Amino acid sequence: MAHSSFPVEINVFSCGKFHPKPIEINNEVTRKPLTIVTPLEEGEFPVLILLHGFLLDRDFYSQLSCHIASHGFIVLVPQLYEGILIGFDADVDVESAAEITNWLPEGLQKVLPSQVKANLTKIGLAGHSRGGKAAFALALNRLNTKLNLKFSALIGIDPVDGLEKWKQTQPKVLTYVPHSFDLEIPVMVIGSGLGEFPIIPIWPFRPCAPEGVNHKNFYNECRKPACYFVVKDYGHLDVLDTQTTGPTGVATYCMCKSGKTRDPMRMFVGGVVVTFLKASFDGDFSYLMAIKDDESSPVSLQTVDFML
Repeated sequence: MAHSSFPVEINVFSCGKFHPKPIEINNEVTRKPLTIVTPLEEGEFPVLILLHGFLLDRDFYSQLSCHIASHGFIVLVPQLYEGILIGFDADVDVESAAEITNWLPEGLQKVLPSQVKANLTKIGLAGHSRGGKAAFALALNRLNTKLNLKFSALIGIDPVDGLEKWKQTQPKVLTYVPHSFDLEIPVMVIGSGLGEFPIIPIWPFRPCAPEGVNHKNFYNECRKPACYFVVKDYGHLDVLDTQTTGPTGVATYCMCKSGKTRDPMRMFVGGVVVTFLKASFDGDFSYLMAIKDDESSPVSLQTVDFML
């Protein structure tokens, strides 16, 4: 289990040694709220952009983003849109994510504590649910968007590309051609074992991550290097904070089939994201490959696969 970035005594599924601080700003480019979670300690840190899911609030990812930041990352969680009348297509998600990415060179350092430096040669892009679709769409340049920076790693957290196979929302990501994603960076796909089942197995209830447009399909179209983890007994929204408030926050408890508590799924996702980013940036995937046998893991894994 030893790894150059993770001494054996470090448990990536628990908080790390850095002290994360959330910074709330109204982004000058997108004109929308942006949460930046940064370590308080002096140093230079890689950056992760985390895109929220459909109709969800960026604040619902505060525990996950603090977990990741505590291991030495600057995590940006932009509000991609506001309001509930956004529609099903994800063009606005992709455009907002692109604007945030292009803002980084000029804007990020200005809002960080003076002792903290952002390493913009190491940028990860992640997204949950429709945010996962948007992350893939941006990395694949589905909207022909000009980016001033290059991503170093891509993560889909239970990504969803529409209602069902051949009923994708725009911009379409899945092609249903194996290994068709033309990406030159490491990719990780995380799936939920319960996401493809409706919370109540009768019409009109639909699963939150339907078969045909979910994590299985995303990973099937990945090329080397890529990895895939499916968490058993947890659902699509179990990556969110333990408590989510407001009308939308309350609705998250009754929208998708879920595990008994969100904590284990969120802790696993935080740990495997940290490990994957370290592996991608350092070029050593040995610790990531050992996660399936890690006794400190808070969950059981249904599927583990690597294309290296």
